[in-house]
Amino acid sequence: MKHFRFADLSDLLFYTVCAFVFSLSILRFYEAPLWLSCVCAAAIALSVGAIVFLLLYRSHRKKLLSKKEREEQEALLLHLALEQPERVRAALLAALLADGRAAHCEKDVLSLDGTPLVPLFQMEPVGADEIALLLRKYGKEPFLIACNALSADAEKLLSSFGLKALCGEEVYSLFSRTQTVPSPLICGEIPRKTVRQKLRRSFSKSNARPFFVSGALLLLMSLFTFFPLYYVISGGILLFCAVAVRLFGYA
Repeated sequence: MKHFRFADLSDLLFYTVCAFVFSLSILRFYEAPLWLSCVCAAAIALSVGAIVFLLLYRSHRKKLLSKKEREEQEALLLHLALEQPERVRAALLAALLADGRAAHCEKDVLSLDGTPLVPLFQMEPVGADEIALLLRKYGKEPFLIACNALSADAEKLLSSFGLKALCGEEVYSLFSRTQTVPSPLICGEIPRKTVRQKLRRSFSKSNARPFFVSGALLLLMSLFTFFPLYYVISGGILLFCAVAVRLFGYA
């Protein structure tokens, strides 16, 4: 729950209240007793709320996991791009050995299964010119490269010579499954938004128009429902928020 966004909580509340209002309106339309209508509508609303909560929780958890993995991958690749070359080779060697691969490093040359492995971690994708330099250096001898990403031309050039590369996702998977991610990472701390920053963003002047439009639509919908009180109250609150944000919100 602590990782739920305000939008998720508002969706949960919206569907629960809508289920209650709709059920109560239907039951009262068929002249069911008030106490029975309230009890049945509350039970239906709680059931709908529980279902919506489970769906939102499952979806939110998947997004958090994928987002966390993406952030960890970006942090690792940034670290490898900024780290000293000898430490990058040592980190790759440790990860490969932990993965049960036949790797060794001798005289600043890292090898995997007897094939030279060249680390080329940098901020931009590795280009075809850098691959051409390696082809000139190694000649007909095969080699591997490990990098953040390859440009389209570099990937095409490598494939034309039957060579392979360990790119971002493969590198992250190697370090992750062997639990050999370097610690601490260079620039590894990702700044998190504080509650104050989130509230400041929510109450910016640019949000006045969405608040106003939403409130006006809710008031308009109250003219076509059996139980308009919810729409009148929520629409009025949104209109008040629109005026308040426009007058006192942040630019």
